[in-house]
Amino acid sequence: MPEWGNILIRSISLVVIVFIVAKIFGKKQLAQLSVFEYMVGIVIAMIAANLSIGYNIPVAHGLLGLMTWFFIPLALSFLAIKSKPVRDFIRGKGTVFIKDGKVMEDNLKKEQFSSDELLQKLRKKNVFQVADVEFAVLEADGDLSVLPKKQKQPLTPKDMGVTVAPIKEPQTVVMDGKVMYEPLATAGLNKNWLETELDKLGVSIENVYLAQVDGYGQLNIDLFDDQLQTPSPQEKALLLATMKKTQADLELFALNTENKTAKQMYTKDSQQLQQVIDLVKPFLSD
Repeated sequence: MPEWGNILIRSISLVVIVFIVAKIFGKKQLAQLSVFEYMVGIVIAMIAANLSIGYNIPVAHGLLGLMTWFFIPLALSFLAIKSKPVRDFIRGKGTVFIKDGKVMEDNLKKEQFSSDELLQKLRKKNVFQVADVEFAVLEADGDLSVLPKKQKQPLTPKDMGVTVAPIKEPQTVVMDGKVMYEPLATAGLNKNWLETELDKLGVSIENVYLAQVDGYGQLNIDLFDDQLQTPSPQEKALLLATMKKTQADLELFALNTENKTAKQMYTKDSQQLQQVIDLVKPFLSD
């Protein structure tokens, strides 16, 4: 076999092997890898590269080295899942940089961090004053986790006593102009419903690049043609407007009638409907 053919076969085989190795190791991003995992990745890549074009390395010897650098880290990874001491040894532990609003200078020196580097990492977390931080820890992957002081944390609906609707996972029902039947079934819908909703918007499935159904059954679409205006769903807004109009009509009926029984009935119904509107408004307002 010619040299180029041998190199081609080796390279293709190693691409497949390295791909499988990478899939088995998981989906961690480069920034999330520990020093040991990062080193293992470099060594595996070097062995694969040398084995791909290195004729002075027997294939069996190269594969043996590759499998050794694969199985030992994999075994340690499984041990790390079961044992915290092993996990701390391999992946490291977090180091507290700020505690109770006080910078831990000794820990900074231990991790070879300067005050400038600490301030830089804080700025990346949108914190520009150390005095605003209650607690900060340098994670094992090098990222800085920051807990601002209570008075510096953003307000949440819970802090304001406001009830908001829960958010459910949207289902992608059309992708690249093709219907995705499994997500459609997960949402409890079918193709006939999808076609009906698209007809309301004056759009065919073939013209839809992406379509998603939110937790309330509203269809949101994006078209292939970026020049066309994407129609917005109006079901929730129309339902809320209809409920408000009905409630206003009941109040008007109560004011216009002279019949005491009817006036009491309309007033009671209006009040009950207003209570329902107050309950569902967070779910129907975008």
